[in-house]
Amino acid sequence: MTVPQPPQPAQPSQPVQPAGRKFGALPPEDRERSPYTGWTRAHWEATADSLLQAVVPYASPRNGLINLPGARPSWSGPRSDGLEGYARTFLAAAFRVAGSGGQDPHGYLARYGEGLAAGTGHPVTEPGLDGKHPDAWPVIPDTRQAIVESASIALGLRLTRPWLWDTLDDEVRTRAVDWLLPALDPPPIDNNWWLFGLTVGGFLLDAGVETERAQASVDRALERIDGWYRGEGWYSDGDNQAFDHYNGWALHFYPVLHAHLSGDRALLDTYGERLRAHLDGYRRMFDANGAPMPFGRSLTYRFATLAAPWLGALTGHTPLTPGATRRLASGTLRHFIDHGAVTDEGLLPLGWYGPYAPMLQGYSGPASPYWASKGLLGLLLPDGHPAWTEREEPLPAETEDAVTTLRAPGLLVQSTAADGLVRLHNHGSSSVFGPADPNYARFAYSTRTGPSAAEETVAVVDTAANPGSDTTPVATPDNHFALLVDGTPTGRGPVEPLGGGPGWAASAHTPRRADGSELAGVRVLSATLAHGRAEVRVHLVTGAAPGTPVRQTGWAVPDDGPAAQLHAVHGFTKDAGQPRTVPTGSTPFGEHTSTACLDGTVPDAPEGALFVSIASLTAESGPEPARTLAEVRLSGSHDIHVTWKDGTTSALTLTADTATAP
Repeated sequence: MTVPQPPQPAQPSQPVQPAGRKFGALPPEDRERSPYTGWTRAHWEATADSLLQAVVPYASPRNGLINLPGARPSWSGPRSDGLEGYARTFLAAAFRVAGSGGQDPHGYLARYGEGLAAGTGHPVTEPGLDGKHPDAWPVIPDTRQAIVESASIALGLRLTRPWLWDTLDDEVRTRAVDWLLPALDPPPIDNNWWLFGLTVGGFLLDAGVETERAQASVDRALERIDGWYRGEGWYSDGDNQAFDHYNGWALHFYPVLHAHLSGDRALLDTYGERLRAHLDGYRRMFDANGAPMPFGRSLTYRFATLAAPWLGALTGHTPLTPGATRRLASGTLRHFIDHGAVTDEGLLPLGWYGPYAPMLQGYSGPASPYWASKGLLGLLLPDGHPAWTEREEPLPAETEDAVTTLRAPGLLVQSTAADGLVRLHNHGSSSVFGPADPNYARFAYSTRTGPSAAEETVAVVDTAANPGSDTTPVATPDNHFALLVDGTPTGRGPVEPLGGGPGWAASAHTPRRADGSELAGVRVLSATLAHGRAEVRVHLVTGAAPGTPVRQTGWAVPDDGPAAQLHAVHGFTKDAGQPRTVPTGSTPFGEHTSTACLDGTVPDAPEGALFVSIASLTAESGPEPARTLAEVRLSGSHDIHVTWKDGTTSALTLTADTATAP
C-alpha cells in the first residue's frame, strides 16, 4: 500500500504550479503491535504529511487560499472554496505539529502563518479584488460558508498558539481577530453551526481577546445544543430528526475538544460522558474491513468519522480500549486509502472512494473533503500514549453477531462476525433536505452497499442554504417500501419514530407523491426485526384504496458485491417465491447495481394491509436462501411471531399507530 512521499516544501512567497505526483511507500508494517492493520503512529504521520504536501502546488502566491482542482465549485463560489482549502488543511497541519510538541520539519506553520497574514490583508469587498489580491479571504458577513471555515482556522490557531499565534506581529493578529469576530454572532443556520462560534470563542478566550463576547458565544452555543440532546449520546442536528455522522464530527467534536483544551473539568464531565455514551453504539457502525456507515449527508468527509473515537481516547471518555481505538481508526483510514480515496496526485476528490457526484450536496466544493482532517485528531496523542502502544483489539463487528437498538436516534445496527458486515436500519432519522434524500430516506444501509443514485422525482427544499428545489429521474429506489401512484413509487415522508427494543425498531410515515405532496389519509407503519444476517421487514398500510399497487425492494448490489436476498412472506404476489430483479443505478460501490423487488396490491382490509418479507445481505459464499433464515407466523389482527434459524424467537404487534413487543 502506498501514500505520497512529501516533496520539499515550496518557498512561501513563490507561486507553485501543479505537478503530477505518485504515491510513495509507507513505513514498514508492525504486525506484532497492530495484527489487524499493521499501522502505527508513523503511518498516520506519513499520511498526514502526504495529504498536506500534495496541496502545496495549488496554493495562491502567498498561501492565503488553496485552490484545488475540480470542475464542480460549491454554491459559495471559488474564493470561498479556496478559503475552505486553506482552513481545512490548516487543521490537519495543526494536529500534526501540536501532536509532535511543536516540531515542524516541513514548515507547515510558516506557510499557514503567511496565508493568515495575506488572507486577512484586504477586505473581500474591495473593488478589483480578484485581480489585485489573489490571496484575500472572503469576509464572514458576506460569505456564510466562511463561518464554517472560521472554526477550523480558530482551532488550528489554538492548538499551535505557542509556535504560530504568539510569534505573529500585532498588526496581523489584529486583522485576524477582526476577521474572526463576526463568527461569534448567532449563526444564520440553526444547527451544528452554533458550534463554529463556540470554537472561535474558545480560541479568543485562550488568547485573552474579546473575552466577554467570546464567553457569551460559547455559552449560547452550549445552551442551544443542549436542547437537541436526545439521550444515549445522540443529538439531533437542529430542531428536527436528523441523526448522522454530524454527531461525531461536529456535535461532540467541538464542545468536548473545547472543554479539554480549556481544562474545564465540569464541562468535560458533562460533554465527555455524552461522548462516551455515543461511542458505545457508534463503534458498532464500522465494518471489519474498516468501512464506516455511508449514511447521512457530507459523506465526502470520509475518515472524519474517526474524530469521535480519537476524541474519546484523548479525553478518556470512551468505552473503547486503547487497542480497540487504534484498530478502528487505522482500519478506517487504511480502508479509504486502499480503496482509492486519494488520487495519484495525493488529493482527496469529491466522493466516497473515488469521485462520486451523486452523494454530494450543493455546499460541496473541491476542498470540502478535507474536513476529513478531523479524523487526524489522533495525532494529538503523543508517541507513548496507550492508543499508539497497546496491541490492537478486534472490532465488535468481528467478534460476534449482534443487533443493537439505538433508541434515541431510532436506529437498529446489525452485524455478523462471519463476514464483518454491518447494516443499519433507519427508523428515526430524516433529512434536512427533504424526504427524497437517498442518504436518509432508505429503510436500510450497509458498510458494503450504498443508496442508489436514482430516486423518485420529489421536490426538495434546501433548509440549510438558499431555498430551492431539486428533482431527479423516476426510478425504483433500493431498500424501500412504496405505494405506486400512476406507476411512480411514493417517497418516504418524514420519519416518525415509534420506538424499539431488543432486535427491533419501528417507525411510521405518510407517503409522498412525485410532486412532494402527501397521500392524504394514508399511513405506513414499518418495522424491522433482525437476527444474525436475517431481516424481517414489516409494513402495515392504512388508508390506501383497495387495489393500490405496492413495492418492496432489497439491497442494491453490484455484480461483484455481497449477496442480497429477498423473500415474500405475506401480502406480496408470489411467483415460485422468487422476486424479480430491477436495475437501481449507481452507488458509491459500483456504477451498475440491481435489487430484488416484490410487488403486491392493497386488499380490502379495514384494519390495514400487512406486507411481510425476509431480506438478507451477506458476504459469505454460497449463502442459504433467505426463506430458511426465519419462520414467520401471523396471528390475530397484526401479530408477528418469528422463529429464527437457531431456534430463538421474536414477536411484535402492530396497530395503525404503534408497534409493541411482548
